[in-house]
Amino acid sequence: MSNSFTGQSIESARRVLAARLRSAAIDEAEIEARLLVGAVLGLDLTGLITQAARRLKATEAAQLERYAQRRLVGEPVARILGSKEFWGLSFQLSDATLVPRPDTETVVELALEIFRESPVSGRAPRIVDIGVGSGAILLALLHEIPDAFGVGTDVSLTALGTAKSNAAALGLADRSAFIACYYAAALAGPIDLIVSNPPYIPSGDIANLSVEVRDYDPRLALDGGNDGFDAYRALIPQAAQLLAPGGALVVEAGQGQARGIETLMAAAALEVERPPKADLAGVLRAVSARKMPP
Repeated sequence: MSNSFTGQSIESARRVLAARLRSAAIDEAEIEARLLVGAVLGLDLTGLITQAARRLKATEAAQLERYAQRRLVGEPVARILGSKEFWGLSFQLSDATLVPRPDTETVVELALEIFRESPVSGRAPRIVDIGVGSGAILLALLHEIPDAFGVGTDVSLTALGTAKSNAAALGLADRSAFIACYYAAALAGPIDLIVSNPPYIPSGDIANLSVEVRDYDPRLALDGGNDGFDAYRALIPQAAQLLAPGGALVVEAGQGQARGIETLMAAAALEVERPPKADLAGVLRAVSARKMPP
């Protein structure tokens, strides 16, 4: 295999990689090239700048070429690097976890808004993340609510192991626990805040997703059944039973799903108090409801 990085300086290798990514119609070619070169060399942005003239070693050029080939066939940079930043925190990934996306930060934002309006008093707040994956949502919330204790559930033991490792790496192991079960089936209340980014892609739409999602994210975390609502129909009634009076449920929604989710919440005797929160693209991404005191 020819290697366009052999003999190149760090700066020229970055430029060559960016050009190859652009030619493959990859949107953030410059950023991704910097991340991949930095990962191969173990350098941050400052290091890439200060060492720009240094020539790549043969082993570095070979590793960068392997990364380039993986990216050019559609593997996301986060999968290549094995980690992704979310809410300013770094999360390790595995084959059983989604790559955390900026859209999902909308769920964290709405959950914090609701929680801070009516904080728990007299005891540590209890938070549950149903379908915890890498732990991104739960651990972001624990990072922001220092006295809370969080539980993450998942049917995947691999995902739970990834989330547990991320909790330890972020110094949150003593304030979190991870349980294998179907949605919230193994839990008991009362819980003050329940969050979830469940599978919500209609089964028939998965084939049309981008290569990065379709071929590299776990299908179990994508497939929401024929209409995309299977997970919501399962988890919303469970959440309604577990919530403490005044507790809130916040879930991520796919495009056009917010109204249907609100209908399921109302059917479970949860009060939809506020409109869904839109992400930066204007999609109604986070939907919430509260369990009203008797």
